[in-house]
Amino acid sequence: MYNLVLSVETSCDDTSVALVKSDGTVVDQVTASQDLQHSVFGGVVPEIASRNHSIALLPLIDEILKKNNLTFENIDGFAVTNRPGLMGSLIVGVMTIKALSQSLNKPFIGVNHLEGHLLAPFLKDEKYKPQQDFDYPYIALAVSGGHTSLYWVENFSEYTIIGTTKDDAAGEAFDKFAKMVGAGFPGGASVDQCAKSGDKNKYDFPRSMVHENHLMMSFSGLKSSAHRLISKMSPEEIVTEKNNLCASFQEAVVDVLILKLKLAAKKYQTKKIVITGGVSANSRLREKAHELSQKGYTVVIPPIRYCTDNAAMIGYAGILRLNQNHSANLNLGPSAASLPEDFKINLDQATT
Repeated sequence: MYNLVLSVETSCDDTSVALVKSDGTVVDQVTASQDLQHSVFGGVVPEIASRNHSIALLPLIDEILKKNNLTFENIDGFAVTNRPGLMGSLIVGVMTIKALSQSLNKPFIGVNHLEGHLLAPFLKDEKYKPQQDFDYPYIALAVSGGHTSLYWVENFSEYTIIGTTKDDAAGEAFDKFAKMVGAGFPGGASVDQCAKSGDKNKYDFPRSMVHENHLMMSFSGLKSSAHRLISKMSPEEIVTEKNNLCASFQEAVVDVLILKLKLAAKKYQTKKIVITGGVSANSRLREKAHELSQKGYTVVIPPIRYCTDNAAMIGYAGILRLNQNHSANLNLGPSAASLPEDFKINLDQATT
């Protein structure tokens, strides 16, 4: 029985390390952000991300052990994100954990980053714990800069993709729109902040596929519509209208996500919904989710520290797998994409 793992998440630009118990308790988590390093470029630069992971990771591991008066002797095993993500970033985490595993003769496991997001609702700490009656199965929306998909989560390790975006992820659309209006980086958080003092009804942006009886989504048309509108504005007008533009654009994205969530819940005959991933930190999406909870849905959104890229969710997925007698060997490598066995896919139900 594995009781405590040290986990590492380096799939994109945040370096995160956590200590997680088998019941989902997060003993501690430390994270180094790279926002300042990437902000000048308006997006994540892979080479810079991987270099900064290599600088930050070992000091973070040292910090979390010392902070909690632990040594490697107290750790039963290791978990690390090895897919999907930026290859250079993943390599840093995977190679570090392989080295620790070999030198300490302790097992390790590679974890799919998206599985971590799907299990994040079950994490708990001194300030957060999941709803007592919440359990499988449920509909999950994993929405971030790189992914926007709906899942039918039947049980641990039983995940089916039932809908996804045909083009841009929602977070990617936010990032590109933020560049158009000069909202800053990271784009999603900047748009959210500007939208708080804007009129969400000022501009009528399209909501693609919301009237179609399937679970597929699209955000490229919305992005193109915004680009056409903004390209006709003067620089002064963009500055004046930025908050209204952000509020209207955000409303369109959130409307699509919520409508598809409701349709998925109807198709799969459940009222249990999870929203996770970096975009689930969006305040308007959380407001709309709260409205759903007032209409009979059980909606679970992990706290922001477990929604954005974090090692705690990787640790929980990893320790569950270790306790099912799964472990990795030195052949484990990083992968930019999920593996075929990670998720079942059922888009037939999505399009009926």
